[in-house]
Amino acid sequence: MKLVPISAGERTGICTRLTVPVLAFGGILMAVMQTVVVPLLPDLPRLTGSSPGAVSWLVTATLLAGAVLTPVLGRAGDMYGKRRVLLAALGLMTAGSALCALTSDIRVLIAARALQGAAAAVVPLSISILRDELPPERTGSAVALMSSTVGIGAALGLPLAALIVQYADWHAMFWATSALGAIGLALAWWTVAESPVRSPGRFDTWGALGLAAGLVCLLLAVSQGGQWGWRSAPVIGLFAGAVVILSVWWRQQLRAEQPLVDLRLAAGRRVLLPHVAALLAGFAFYANSLVTAQLVQAPVASGYGLGLSIVATGLCLLPNGVIMLVLSPVSARVSTRHGARVTLAIGGAVMALGYVVRIVDSRHLWVIILGAAVVSTGTTFAYSALPTLILRAVPPTQTASASGVNVLMRTIGQSVCSAAVAAVLVQHTTAVDGLRVPTLPGYQLAFAMAGIIALVACATALAIPSEKAPDGPERTAGRPGPLAADGPGREKLTP
Repeated sequence: MKLVPISAGERTGICTRLTVPVLAFGGILMAVMQTVVVPLLPDLPRLTGSSPGAVSWLVTATLLAGAVLTPVLGRAGDMYGKRRVLLAALGLMTAGSALCALTSDIRVLIAARALQGAAAAVVPLSISILRDELPPERTGSAVALMSSTVGIGAALGLPLAALIVQYADWHAMFWATSALGAIGLALAWWTVAESPVRSPGRFDTWGALGLAAGLVCLLLAVSQGGQWGWRSAPVIGLFAGAVVILSVWWRQQLRAEQPLVDLRLAAGRRVLLPHVAALLAGFAFYANSLVTAQLVQAPVASGYGLGLSIVATGLCLLPNGVIMLVLSPVSARVSTRHGARVTLAIGGAVMALGYVVRIVDSRHLWVIILGAAVVSTGTTFAYSALPTLILRAVPPTQTASASGVNVLMRTIGQSVCSAAVAAVLVQHTTAVDGLRVPTLPGYQLAFAMAGIIALVACATALAIPSEKAPDGPERTAGRPGPLAADGPGREKLTP
């Protein structure tokens, strides 16, 4: 048996040409699955005979499962095969959707939504596959598109779900997503080749359990703090538990021979700062759709609200997905010419500019759509640059796990944003027709907070070391370097 390098021309034909769109379709499906339940939340207590608190777990369960499974499945992909783990994640997502379509029991629905959370690993696994399979000149644009699918799917999911819920039984929405999931799974099985790049060894089970426990404590406290009370014993206990568990986990990872997360590699500025930027960008991105959806649905009597339906609200957010789809190749070209850290900095600055527009005028629909579109433009540049920075900073055998951690940081940023925005809006309310609704200054404060976070993301990007390696040539997309397509580790076994 001998090792021979893989050539870019070994995989040809229709399957090769379809690899990028099929993986992008899977990423969009993942984001759609996370979003479709939102229009149902007000009616689900009545439809399922459960309390609003129980219904909120339909969102929380997916968030927690996704946060826990993303780095775990990323590491499993590096070790056992990225295609294999990708198919498993898509299969769990589809099974969860089918289970939701078959039941009205809130307990089963929560469990099914947790299964759907496995789909969060689709994006980092796909990014890693693209790095392994595509020639260098195609990798940048493909990775940019893959990273942008999160925003594209979120923008598509809300109006799609709202239309189905308005004109059909709510179970039909999950039947539709089940069918789409089955199509995505079949296409991925047919077109995506197994990556030959592996990191053999023993899976760090204790590391996975420790990370899972710590993240559950942290994200549960963040997501439920507003409902349970930030000073309540359960929330304080969860935060304390997260600190203790993650501290022990950190020590265990440093001592492990084959850790789940290579913390020594992650502590370097080339990896650490993109992770920090991912958390900040996730915060800034999520405020855009979260606050916009609430603002345009506010009653007209509030003096600023437009009283739009959930369907109209979804249509207002739809241009954001189109923008991310169209601009992802543009952002890839900027990264190729000027470097991914410059693209990330541009993204943070443009997001901040969009929030300035939102603060100046949040009363007219066209200005609201314009401001949201500017934020989405910045998000496209930021999200497309983040995986490129990670791929150029880690060896090929760790791309899925490192990308999974980066996606996890974006998820944590979104969770913190949701809690922070809720806390701001609760403190700024007024009575309208007997109901308490947020005030316009409350929304503007939320926009200002997101804009400041975006500027911090911009500054973080500029602090990332230049992409010119200290011991080698510049690592640009399309120029083979130590971590490019023909680099070490890109090998396969042949008899």
